Amino acid sequence: MAGGLPCRWVAGDEAYGGDPNLALALRGLRLGYVLTVACSHRVPTGLGVQRADRIADSLPKRAWQRMSAGTGAKGFRYYDWAFVTLPHTVDQHAGHHWLLIRRNRTTGELAFYRCWSPDLVALHQLVEVAGRRWSIEESFQATKTGLGLDQHQHRRWKAWHRWTTLVIAAHAFLAAATAVSTKSPDDLIDITVNELRRLFHALILDPARRVANVIAWSIYRRRHQDAAKTSHYARQALTEP
Repeated sequence: MAGGLPCRWVAGDEAYGGDPNLALALRGLRLGYVLTVACSHRVPTGLGVQRADRIADSLPKRAWQRMSAGTGAKGFRYYDWAFVTLPHTVDQHAGHHWLLIRRNRTTGELAFYRCWSPDLVALHQLVEVAGRRWSIEESFQATKTGLGLDQHQHRRWKAWHRWTTLVIAAHAFLAAATAVSTKSPDDLIDITVNELRRLFHALILDPARRVANVIAWSIYRRRHQDAAKTSHYARQALTEP
């Protein structure tokens, strides 16, 4: 935001959720946030400061709502969610605070988030922001496995910065090209960043095979992925309570 890029929300894992200075800085920028915190994280409530997991244990059954954190390859990512409104902090930044709690519907495992927004928002908006971390992690994984983000051996800042910048630029190119690609037929999944990287490598960087063979293999793989995705979603629709 300070660099001129428009944004509305910030999401992060426990390394960021446990930093009160970061949360304060985000409130100063009027940026909403959904930051993961540990189960032992202590939050202010009307009954005093309490651990996050203690608050979760005290919630009634009606406090939980089933919602999807987004779509995945094997169906909607359903969890049980609850949120608790927290008192305003003593800093000068007016806004709304919540403790967001996610419960795995199979294992019962809990995850906790400290949330803030300058405006009042509904639970589903906080869930949507929390779910965006999944796509962010996917992007990091793609840059590591396909573009070599973590395969450098640099020891100095400038060298590391140049390598990282080039990898991120390559990923941005692939993402932009994917976004403007022609929509695929109904029996194929749309071109993904990983698939475009494979095609780019096979057709341009290492054209060892015939173009027709590369395209045919790509179509076969995407058709198989589409059939698997359709099957997963159909099974989920029949089994998800």
